[in-house]
Amino acid sequence: MIKIVSDKNLRVDKYLWEVTDYSREFIKKLIEAGLVLVNNKTVKASFKLNLGDNIIIKDEEYQEEITIKPVKMDLDIVYEDEYLMIINKPSGLVVHPGAGNYNNTLVNGLLAYTQSLSDIGGNERPGIVHRIDKDTSGLIMVAKTNKVHELLADDFKNKRIKREYIALLNGVFKNGSATIDAPIGRDEKNREKMTVTDKNSKNAVTHMKVLKRYKNNTLVSCILDTGRTHQIRVHMAYIGYPVHNDPVYSKDKATDFGQFLHSYKMSFKHPVTNEDLEFVAPLPEYFQDYLNTLEALD
Repeated sequence: MIKIVSDKNLRVDKYLWEVTDYSREFIKKLIEAGLVLVNNKTVKASFKLNLGDNIIIKDEEYQEEITIKPVKMDLDIVYEDEYLMIINKPSGLVVHPGAGNYNNTLVNGLLAYTQSLSDIGGNERPGIVHRIDKDTSGLIMVAKTNKVHELLADDFKNKRIKREYIALLNGVFKNGSATIDAPIGRDEKNREKMTVTDKNSKNAVTHMKVLKRYKNNTLVSCILDTGRTHQIRVHMAYIGYPVHNDPVYSKDKATDFGQFLHSYKMSFKHPVTNEDLEFVAPLPEYFQDYLNTLEALD
């Protein structure tokens, strides 16, 4: 259950679109199902909010009959035991079904591989503890049991799971490191994008360190204190060094590969065995080949 205190005289459906990560379609379905309450009363999508209204979203009660089919695919499994898996996700693969894509996601591949997946996330997200963007490659964690899922989710919430990303940026960043502490919310002009804003936003902190400078680019590592939607991509664009080949946050024309952003390293204490674990995924071939091209031009 999510509770929000409204501070705008907006339609309830538009307000929820601004302050949550839900799609317009999902918000519409929740409202039609009577699962959005304003001051403990069901409302229509057109209902206008007043300052101080309390909104409760009973998203956990929403049930939609969608059959997610197993699809055999070659999973790059970095680690697996009876409790969890670490997958090296390729760029271009969506993590879980949604928005009309129900057959070509990581979840479809997981269902073809094993029936041992947590179901806390519901029918569309078995095993999925956290997400990375479709065109972001690299390490992602999968829970096999509900108990382990809960423990891992708590570890993420309390910053006990450390993740390091590698990104290639446009431009030459002159300092050796930087911390970007800037809140992120939805872009009011383009609802498909996120942006740095003080309106209906959440705090976001990214620690960035330069790994190598090229003639027109900078290779960096990024460690997140928070996990906001598109956080690295938004923060890098905000400081004037967007992720290379980003189709959304860079002004340059992008190839089908998408943004050069890779979930490179993950370290955590195993939630059951208490063993200290650390995993590293090499850069995708396309990413590495491009770096080699930049090296040759220097």
